[in-house]
Amino acid sequence: METILKVNSLTKKFGGFIAVNNVSFELEKGKIYGFIGQNGAGKTTIIRMLAGVSIPNGGTIELFGNSSRDGISEGRKKIGTIVESPALYTKMTARDNIEIQKCLYGIKNDNLANELLSLVGLQGWEDKKVKDFSLGMRQRLAIAMSLVNNPELLILDEPINGLDPMGIVEIRQLLQRLNNERKITILISSHILSELYQLATDYIIIDKGIIVDKLSNADLDVKCQKAVVLEVEDIETAEKVVVETLKSSNYEVIGNSLIKIYDYVNDIRSVAKAMMDNNVLVVYLNIVGKSLEEYFMEIIGGVHHV
Repeated sequence: METILKVNSLTKKFGGFIAVNNVSFELEKGKIYGFIGQNGAGKTTIIRMLAGVSIPNGGTIELFGNSSRDGISEGRKKIGTIVESPALYTKMTARDNIEIQKCLYGIKNDNLANELLSLVGLQGWEDKKVKDFSLGMRQRLAIAMSLVNNPELLILDEPINGLDPMGIVEIRQLLQRLNNERKITILISSHILSELYQLATDYIIIDKGIIVDKLSNADLDVKCQKAVVLEVEDIETAEKVVVETLKSSNYEVIGNSLIKIYDYVNDIRSVAKAMMDNNVLVVYLNIVGKSLEEYFMEIIGGVHHV
């Protein structure tokens, strides 16, 4: 798969404080990357360096196969970004905001504002002033503005922060459409990890300026796989019931009393009945498995505000 961005040993210091410490990762074309980290972990600092608004102290950035200064400058023309709070002209209309962005890129398409505002669900609001927009509408307008240059890579810093549940769903559906229909690769940071899980294909986890894990959704599902966990008094008989009655080979025995079954997560009653019919005393029976939030907390080694 084509790699469109490579970050190698990227470092950023503020005085004696190392905000980003020797960070390396890659983005492959067509994927949606969830960028996860607690406040102050370095997410926004990295995004600002990728966007060209902050200069790294060390390391390299390669965009679309080119790491030269001119090549990176050209590559950034293929990127759309929202860094921190969207920069909108609230006393102007949505159309005017798009027109200003067009001028910055030297784009002549007279119908582009209508096309983009329709794409993000703001049709009918083209000539309304942004000061009258809800937060969700402003975020959609910001995304429309980030699409003016028809980017291949979209980098979004907290685009659903502060939105109500409906607004979050609307932004998620919009990003999924952009990825599916326009094949735009997306890097998105968010504090709402349950929402990222519904959107992202891959994850980059950062803590205290260091990348601590990079994994795909499939990797996450394996690491957080749900299972039926039983604590029983007779582990040998319980294992026999799993194999002969439940016809499962997808299980593991832990110690002298615990057994994990991965095949019956959606049918826990059948497990309980099989054990009871075979006179196996079940002391504990439950479904376990980590969420993305729980995995994140486990990786960074403690409780933080994310």
